[in-house]
Amino acid sequence: MKKIIITFLLSAGLLTSCTELEVTPTSFVTEDNYFITQDDAVASVTAVYASLSLDPGEQSLFGRNLYFLTDMGSDYAAAGVSATNPQVRAMSALTHDATTDRVQVAWRQIYAGINRANVSIDNIPKVTGNEVIKTRLINEAKFIRALLYFQAVRLWGGVPIVLHEATSINLGNLKTNRATVEEVYTQIIKDLTDAEALPATYTAADAGRATSGAAKSILAKVYLTRKDWPNAIAKSREVINGGYGYALFEDFQDIFTKTKKNGKEHIFSVQFEPNQAGNGSSGSTFQATSFTGFTATEPADIISDVALFYDIYAAGDKRRDVSYAKQLLNPTTGTLYTFPKPIFKKYLDLTNLATPANVSINFPVIRYADILLSLAEAINEQGGPTAESYELINQIRRRAFGKAITTPDATVDLSGLNQATFRAAIQEERKKEFVQEGQRWYDLVRWGTLVTEVKKVTAKNSVSERNNLYPIPQSERNINPEGLPQNPGY
Repeated sequence: MKKIIITFLLSAGLLTSCTELEVTPTSFVTEDNYFITQDDAVASVTAVYASLSLDPGEQSLFGRNLYFLTDMGSDYAAAGVSATNPQVRAMSALTHDATTDRVQVAWRQIYAGINRANVSIDNIPKVTGNEVIKTRLINEAKFIRALLYFQAVRLWGGVPIVLHEATSINLGNLKTNRATVEEVYTQIIKDLTDAEALPATYTAADAGRATSGAAKSILAKVYLTRKDWPNAIAKSREVINGGYGYALFEDFQDIFTKTKKNGKEHIFSVQFEPNQAGNGSSGSTFQATSFTGFTATEPADIISDVALFYDIYAAGDKRRDVSYAKQLLNPTTGTLYTFPKPIFKKYLDLTNLATPANVSINFPVIRYADILLSLAEAINEQGGPTAESYELINQIRRRAFGKAITTPDATVDLSGLNQATFRAAIQEERKKEFVQEGQRWYDLVRWGTLVTEVKKVTAKNSVSERNNLYPIPQSERNINPEGLPQNPGY
């Protein structure tokens, strides 16, 4: 039986760029007649990128589905009255189990992306084309594969490691047992180390593709998660001192301004365009689920507790009004509308509120601010705060308050902290900085504070230690019950 490659005939115009990920499967082709030219190789890797932003008929992985696990599964986000899906409400209340479909979809989407990466990695070597470009494309696929495994190992712990495309439909051959957490991280580090050979930059037509700086940045986060402080420090410094041109935007709002996509702070972002693939639910649905119009109707995605998350920003901290909106100007009536409860704002296209499906703001997987705070955290954990770690966190704080980023300012700068109080300061800055950016659940688990913090939210008081991992989907265990033992508490 010939191996079958699915979803690799892509719409025209995507063969050289990943800035427009309007991917629509049009047919099935065999491996023998697909991987022939360099254009075929480029198109296959574009499909790998598309696994992050497109899943026709379902909300995409980074377009919202991962949000259920990484944000709604934490303390600050919850399901509003517009979220009528009982599966979503279970995620919000942390009463989900192994049959909850949002967990199953996330698993499927992650492994679908991994499979696409495997197909590209296995088959690109045989195409006719420039060897340098072929190597680059393989390393781009390895970057995405590592990024997806990094999500999976944190969400579920040890997961199956699949590194090659399936060559048989025999069920026995398709079963893969859970690997250990250590084995998964070893593979992640190997793929990202290869991806460090990627270009530092691309031309404008290819803006958004993975770079060597992106590989180093995810590696820094991997080491931070593993509490490998020396490597986290070293890799973060390579990003900062590597001549990549990364810097903080002077204005926090610019991070989420669609005209400033792939800017100096954006190390790697999932690319979104209006009405991708002609199906808004396949791209980013954050605007449609955060904003239901100028009404009192509560959106599907809401802040869990105003006092715990909206009221905590000090006067003058610009991050609050970029992350949340208490008021918005109605462009139709000219009226300044006040919402009953602050709504999420980062992914709202304020120039196009009338058609929510047209959201085209990228999702920042990792940005420069994350590297600064990661380095500050690793330095502190290794031996307490230093002048370097203070400067790193203070740059974040100065930007938040509209100050000159690299100029010391006693009105906002931190000083005089010990290791414990500096740790608390880092945690507070991350809570304010990364609202709705898929960071919060990972942070709380990494710090060992998930249960303590989530219990502060009354509607989420069912949280327990089991919530430091998600359940292996029951649909997967039905196929391979012995090889996929369930996580504790499920």
